This record gives sequence, C-alpha cells and structure tokens, in this order.
Amino acid sequence: MKVNIFIFLLSFLLFSGCAEDADCTSVTSPSGDITVAFSVNEDGAPHYQVSAYGQVVIGKSSLGLEAAETELAYGFKVKEVTRAKADQEWTQPWGENKQMRDCHNEMAVLMENDRGVILTMRFRAFDDGIGYRYEYDASTSDATDGKSLDSLTITGDNTFFNFAQDGTCWSIGSYFSGYELPYREQTINATENANTPFTFKMGDLYGSIHEAALYDFPEMNIYRQDSLNFKSELAPRPDGTLARVGARFTTPWRTLQISKDAVGLINSSLILNLNEPCVLEDVSWIRPQKYVGVWWGMHLGTQVWTMGPRHGATTENAIRHIDFAAANNIQGVLFEGWNKGWENWGGSQHFDYCEPYEDFDLEKIAAYAAEKGVSLWMHNETGGSIFEYEREMEKAFAKYQGLGIHYLKTGYAGGMPNYIRHHSQRGVQHYQKVVETAAKYKIAIDAHEPIKETGIRRTWPNMMTREGARGMEWNAWSEGNSSEHLCVLPYTRLLSGPMDYTPGVFDIYYKTACAIPGREDWNGDNSQTYIKTTLARQIANWILIYSPLQMACDLIENYEGHPAFQFFRDFDADCDWSEALAGEVGDYIVIARRSGDRFFLGAGTDSEPRTVTVPLDFLKVGVTYEAIIYADDPDAPVVTQPDGIKAPDKTCYKIEKIKVTSSDTLTIEMAADGGQAVSFIPVG
Repeated sequence: MKVNIFIFLLSFLLFSGCAEDADCTSVTSPSGDITVAFSVNEDGAPHYQVSAYGQVVIGKSSLGLEAAETELAYGFKVKEVTRAKADQEWTQPWGENKQMRDCHNEMAVLMENDRGVILTMRFRAFDDGIGYRYEYDASTSDATDGKSLDSLTITGDNTFFNFAQDGTCWSIGSYFSGYELPYREQTINATENANTPFTFKMGDLYGSIHEAALYDFPEMNIYRQDSLNFKSELAPRPDGTLARVGARFTTPWRTLQISKDAVGLINSSLILNLNEPCVLEDVSWIRPQKYVGVWWGMHLGTQVWTMGPRHGATTENAIRHIDFAAANNIQGVLFEGWNKGWENWGGSQHFDYCEPYEDFDLEKIAAYAAEKGVSLWMHNETGGSIFEYEREMEKAFAKYQGLGIHYLKTGYAGGMPNYIRHHSQRGVQHYQKVVETAAKYKIAIDAHEPIKETGIRRTWPNMMTREGARGMEWNAWSEGNSSEHLCVLPYTRLLSGPMDYTPGVFDIYYKTACAIPGREDWNGDNSQTYIKTTLARQIANWILIYSPLQMACDLIENYEGHPAFQFFRDFDADCDWSEALAGEVGDYIVIARRSGDRFFLGAGTDSEPRTVTVPLDFLKVGVTYEAIIYADDPDAPVVTQPDGIKAPDKTCYKIEKIKVTSSDTLTIEMAADGGQAVSFIPVG
C-alpha cells in the first residue's frame, strides 16, 4: 500500500504541471525511470514535459512549427492517442557495437486544429532517454489564400526546452556553417546559444539534447529566451525562411539522452535506434579500415596541395605510402591534392574530380595499390561549390569505381554559393545526395566540413565517418586543442556518431617538420605550435575517438622503427563491442573495445595527472591475455616546449607487458595531459 501511495504522489508531482490543460497523457520508458508527459493548453498549443528518476528535467515546454500558408502551432484538439511497444535486436555492418537492442514505449497523439491541419506528435521513451517528432498533414487545411496546399514554407519553430533547474553544460556556439569551435563549460543560464549535442549535468543527472534522422530539413540549434528556457532555431535559407516542405511532412526526431552517470551518455544507443534500418541490400563492400596518407604535411607546411617542389601527392610519394601501409597492417592510403584545381582554392573554387596533376599517375598508383592489397582513397575538396560538385560527382564516382576505389574523403572548406549555409535545408540535401550517389558506386564517405551526424549511418552505412569539430589540424597552426578538449569530445560531439579526428601524432614537438627545408607557415605563424598531449595519449586517442575509418596521421617517417607504433599495427578498426567504463565530462575518459578476440583500452585525462582503477571484467572469462601497456613515463625529464613553457617531455613513454584475466584490476596512471593505451591479446 505504501508503495502504491508513493507512486501516486510521484505521478501527481511530475504531471501536475499539465493538470490545468484540456488533454494530458504520458508515456514511460520500459524501466519506468523516464517519462514524457504531453498536454494541450487552452490555446490549443501542444506542450511536453520530461522527468527522470523522480525529478523533472525539462519542465512544461511548447511544441509546434510555423508556416506562411497555414496555422501549424495553435488551435489543436486531441482526437486519438495510440500506443505501441518495441523490443527487438538488430545488427549493423560496423559500429561501436554491432549487436544493438531497440527497446521503447511509444505514444502517438493525433490532433487536428481549427484550420484542418492534422498533427501527430510521436514520442518514444527509452531507458536512455526520449525522442519526439512532428508528423504534419496540411493537405486538406484551410489555407490563408483559400487554395489547396501542396507545399509549405516553414518560417518558425516553437520547440522549447525549459530546463527545470540550472546546471553545468558543455557545448559550442551556434554557427550555421561550421562546428570547428572550442567547447565551452558554463552554466545553463549563462549560455546564450548552442549547437547540438548540448550536454549538461543537472543535479545528479546527465543529459544531452540532439536530433536524429536529419534529412530534408535544416539543422537545429538552441537559443536561450529567458532564464533556463531555450528555443529551437533552424538554419535559415538565404531568404530568411527555414524550409520548403510538402503539405505532408515529418521532421527529424528531437532527442534527449539521460543518464545517472556521464559515461551512460556514451553508452546510449538512442540516436541510432531512432533511425530507419539499412536500405542497402549489399553492404559487404563497406568495411572499416586503418589508413595513413598525405595530409598532415600540408598543415605543418612541409608539403603543399598544388604542383611544385613541395607537392605531397606525387607518384613517388604514393608508392612510398602504399608500401608502408602494406608492411604495417594498414588497409588504406589517402592522398589530398592529387587532382587539378587546388590552385583555385579560395578563388573560383573550381576543382577537377577526374583529372590528376601530371606528377600523380592515378592509373599506375591504383594498380599498384591493388597489387599490394591496399585501398586507395580519393579526396574531393569542393570549397563549398555544391552545384558544381553535384554536376560532376557521378562522373567522378564512376571513374573511381572503375579503378577499384571505394573510399572517398570530401571537403567543404569555403562558403557555399548564393549565401547558402552549410547546415541549411539545401546543405543537408546536398550532403545526403552525395551519400546516396556514392552508394550507387559502392563508395564509402568520410565527410569534412559536414552536416552533423544524426545516426543516418544506420540507414546509409556507407556514410562512415565525418569531421564536425576541431580536429588534429588545429594543432599545426593555432593554439591547438587542449587535453580538456579531448576529454569533452566523447561526451558531446561523439554522442552524435564517429569522428575523423585524424589522431596519432608521434612527433609531438614537430622536430622532423622543423628540419625539413622549405617548410612554410600555413594559415598563420606556427613557430610555437605543438601537440598539447603526451605521446601515450595520442595512442589512446585511436580508441577514445571512435571512427571506423581511423587514421595514423603523422608523417610516416615518424612511425618507421618506432616501438610504440606496434599498438596501431595490432589495433583493428573493425569494432564488435564497446563500453565507456569511467569518466567525467572534461576531466577524463576510459573506454574499452573488442575486435574479434582482442580487446583494446584507451584512457585520457585533462591537464591534471590522474590515477584510475578499472576492473577487467569486460575480458572473456577463462582466457588469459597479454596486456601490452603504452603509458606515460613518470620519469620524463623537464624540457622547454616551443611556447617557452617548461614541462615534462611529452614524447616520453614506456611499454610494459603483463598477463591478466577478467578477474584482475588495472591501475591506470596518467601524467598531466596524458593517457594510456592497452592491447589485450589472448595467449591461453
């Protein structure tokens, strides 16, 4: 009886906020821990509220869109509420976890307003959060001009997120054409605007706002209206409107992941579960890879993208990289600057996606790579010229397929024409067109300067990885990325999906680059730049920053003969299982992954030295493993770094080998800005 009374009182407290409304209903997650309450107020405006573990997370918040042609936000009455349940397992060809479970309860609220617009608000409650979307049918509505509607102009978004209390949050600012901004740690009520994922800690709960299944629609940012109430803002079209849609349309899911600990956000599968199953019949050609390539040298200033004495993408250099990959268990090689047109970058932005420079024999290189069993990667920089790329890409993709090329890195470093923003509806349409066209020619995509990841990799698994945050290149020509930045990424950007951060610099202080004649500054003075983490942390990043296409980005001469490079040789990018084991946002992170019968662990800390104890119960019971530990050297000497700061030498590391089983515990000792990487190889 006491339990029943408690449940009644809790329900009353959680949902009393909608008691004054005409219609009020709710759906609860399978565990009973997370609830979404829905209501319609006296103006016929829909609202929602989210509660978790006995506390309100998102207070009563408005819902609805606005259109020029009819009313989409007000005057609604509930006609029907339907419910459904799902509990099914599904598999994906690649991913942090190949075996997935979708377990949720669904509530669909069917409404109609006095203009004849039909709106279904569909809510799904999972044990790791909630998602909701708008399903509109305005085809029989009373249009403003009296005509029947076959399309709508979306002019506003009344989706609100009214945080129940203040807390700490981590985000980047709102910018509709890029994501390469430093992360901010601040209070929720001090945040003016933010892109998503927007991660926060409220009391003893962690949460993250994002979106799923973004296709023919602009991306969502959030802007603070007052106090703790945030409003969705969509990336606009050049004319200031937001989107053109059919009279019947469905929006992306708005998502809220919720966890009682920080690593629970990382272990959530909510975003993927809100996407549709794979549409490709054959996925056998979509395979994770490790790769190296001609890239880092351009940012260091030792190489250039265009023809000349320091041209990176030459036939000779290509052969050298292919040989290195073949000798080191690396499956792919990328070449930037292979094709004509780089001399136009920043000007006319005209690139030729088929014609190589005269010093890059594409057919010879492709044949040699095939002979060596190495995948040749093409790179297509567009400079943002999306119309030209859309005209030319099918011809280019057909050529690549004919040469046996199945991996493509795309780039959009430049403004799109006609004042189109990268993350607007037209930008989103373009990025998706590339993915779908590439699939026709069995080409996997690594997109830089992309639209945000929203889980579409489930539906289109050839969309394998993307950039979408400050990556490694910022370390070559700016103040660089801090160790704190790397401890924020797993809890923010990486919640949305894989990132091509391009990790793995071993030449921390750029001694090799500085010794190369003709080195020039690119994008500013780089005399004081260097990597802000230890070498051990650079190794750990191959685990911590998940990507099915994982690069060892340094100049290959810095890997040759280096004992620590054995980790990358042993590492397998084709992951079967993953779990974030421990961590706090911005402070530290520990993640374990399994590939076949091998396990790999990565750990990283911020600017504070840290010791973490981790049970090894994720290992297979009854199996003995050789743990090869790549760790910070506690006896590293103090050196003067390029910026004049004295600190322990970040290049110093140690390798230790021990035997362990699932019943053992590993003590991870990390230096300031440091980390640790471990390979677990079964030996009996």
